[in-house]
Amino acid sequence: MKKVQAEYRQKLKFNSGDNQVKKIPMLDLAPEVRLLWDKINVAIQEVIRSGQFILGPNVQAFEQEAADYLGVKHAVGVNSGTDALVISLHAAGIGPGDEVITTPFTFFATAESISRVGAIPVFIDIDPRTFNLDPGLIENAVTTRTKAVLPVHLYGHAADMKAILAEAEKYRLLVIEDVAQAFGAEFEGKKLGAAGRAGCFSFFPSKILGAFGDGGLITTNDEHIAETARLLRAHGSAKRYYHEEIGYNSRLDEIQAAVLRVKLPHIEKLNEKRRLAAGRYNELFNEIPGITTPYEAPFTKHVFHQYTVRVPGGMRDKVQQYLAGQEVETRVYYPVPLHKLPVYRDSGPVLKNVERAAAEVLSLPIWPDMGYDLQQHIVNLIKSAINQG
Repeated sequence: MKKVQAEYRQKLKFNSGDNQVKKIPMLDLAPEVRLLWDKINVAIQEVIRSGQFILGPNVQAFEQEAADYLGVKHAVGVNSGTDALVISLHAAGIGPGDEVITTPFTFFATAESISRVGAIPVFIDIDPRTFNLDPGLIENAVTTRTKAVLPVHLYGHAADMKAILAEAEKYRLLVIEDVAQAFGAEFEGKKLGAAGRAGCFSFFPSKILGAFGDGGLITTNDEHIAETARLLRAHGSAKRYYHEEIGYNSRLDEIQAAVLRVKLPHIEKLNEKRRLAAGRYNELFNEIPGITTPYEAPFTKHVFHQYTVRVPGGMRDKVQQYLAGQEVETRVYYPVPLHKLPVYRDSGPVLKNVERAAAEVLSLPIWPDMGYDLQQHIVNLIKSAINQG
């Protein structure tokens, strides 16, 4: 690890004397690529030599390996995390006029997928500590048209699945999990993606388990969902040229599956490193009053896809601008809640916790092999920005 940090400092021209870094990105994938380069290179070359690039042996093997890791019966590889959501909703029978309760504090794809199948996203407020959907608000959002709940495990922290499933059972609702940001995270000792009717994962390169392009996965213990998802991902066809329904062209390709197979055995160790990096941030922020560090509920094992703090008092944008001036990349996930976007503005709820979070959250650089010195540098800059007002 010291070697990795030394290489990274050299790459960024880190000068320990004046403690200046030329640029710190949100995510540095280079250490992971270096670690796995030989195996990844061999895996890709084998796919190229095989001449089989779509739904081949690597996809089948990855689906089984991912299912075993996540503790589910079935895993179905698809083209993206968005397609995983759309196809899961479609396979579960969600369609025109149905209502799906979800959070507006998430990436657009969550609500977009609901709309794409003709259903209506119904937005409710979040728990201000976890940033996830507040299960206590589900009951008041249920109508005769409500068919499902779609919680998002934001930033790598599990939503309260026990409470969500209890509400869903009470009103006979399906639960489909958006696990795009939380591969390997746990709820009460079990991996996310296994509790609801289906789990939807993204393998976008910046995700916890990232491919070298787009990719996604549907997990389920429901035989019907699995069979229907496999049908839908291939134009509604289980047998070539015999199409049973209108489907999608959404297949995980062999090269991405081969890369993911190389990475998957390392995910536990990499997630533990993320947790250690988050712990170091927490300790460093103890010196800065007013900054709220990420909460980790007793029921979850947070994997910190994002390390997101709250910067209150209208200071968030000033802090972000100051860091940008010091060449430290940060992001706001998400500056505009979905219910405030033009496409959903007519839904009209007042969601105070969501709107406050959108004005205060700031995600900082984090990756498994991030060094203490870089984290200390970032925290010192934040302290300077706050002291300057």
